[in-house]
Amino acid sequence: MGFFEKLGQSLKKTRDSIFGTIGNLVNAGEINDEMYDDLEEQLILADTGADVAMELVQELQRRVRAQRLKTGAEALDALKGIIKERMAVDTPMDLSGKPAVILVIGVNGVGKTTSIAKLAHLYTGEGKSVLLAAGDTFRAAASEQLDIWAQRANVPIIKHKEGADPAAVIFDAVQAAAARGTDLVICDTAGRLHNKKNLMDELSKISRVVRKASPNASCETLLVLDAITGQNAIQQARQFVEAAGATGVILTKLDGTAKGGAVISVKEKLGLPVRFVGVGEKMDDLMPFDSDAFVDALFLREV
Repeated sequence: MGFFEKLGQSLKKTRDSIFGTIGNLVNAGEINDEMYDDLEEQLILADTGADVAMELVQELQRRVRAQRLKTGAEALDALKGIIKERMAVDTPMDLSGKPAVILVIGVNGVGKTTSIAKLAHLYTGEGKSVLLAAGDTFRAAASEQLDIWAQRANVPIIKHKEGADPAAVIFDAVQAAAARGTDLVICDTAGRLHNKKNLMDELSKISRVVRKASPNASCETLLVLDAITGQNAIQQARQFVEAAGATGVILTKLDGTAKGGAVISVKEKLGLPVRFVGVGEKMDDLMPFDSDAFVDALFLREV
């Protein structure tokens, strides 16, 4: 199955429940106040958030006037264009370091460990050498779980005993990668710390040891969010964003939600681009995010 087909299939629940209705509403109806009101209501139901829904509708109204659009089909194309622009990823990830380091953060239960394994699989498929670092030393059996996934992805892993200093694990991993000439280190981190200060201190320490272990390392921090919990996930993520200086988002379980509209508001509300989306349980079901493909799949008309 190709990229677009897989993405389209993963968005079927969202499309069938909400965005198919939006497409029909805008495409078939007259461009009038009632259509705009109905559109805003449907966007809110899709879990975009009320403020983002209102902004989308206001921008659509502005473009309809400015471009003198007459038909619903023209308005639908304009709406798709607005959403694509809002979700566009402006800059690529910086993986130029030797090694490049990706810290993966997020609360427990969002699919962090499986996302790390899928990232490893994706990058090894591109010809990169990858090393995993089991930096979640607080959660019972977290290292063992990551070890199992490392075996499935066929990549090496650095781990210490449970309760060890996470920064020490990541230091050893980055140092080992630098010595071996490994391209990329993907690091697990604790999914829960008692308060924001602890979290900030821990992640700040990890950032320092990455630089200490290898001055040539580059570092990206990806926040994992569960698409099923939508706007609630975005609220929970704020403390991680504030604490960790995250640079992007991995959105998991996109295939399991009928309210994929939260994806539209991630960049707006967290100030972060969506970098990857999880569209299933298989190892190759993590995809680099493409706003054009995402929006086209969201409004896909099935014959």
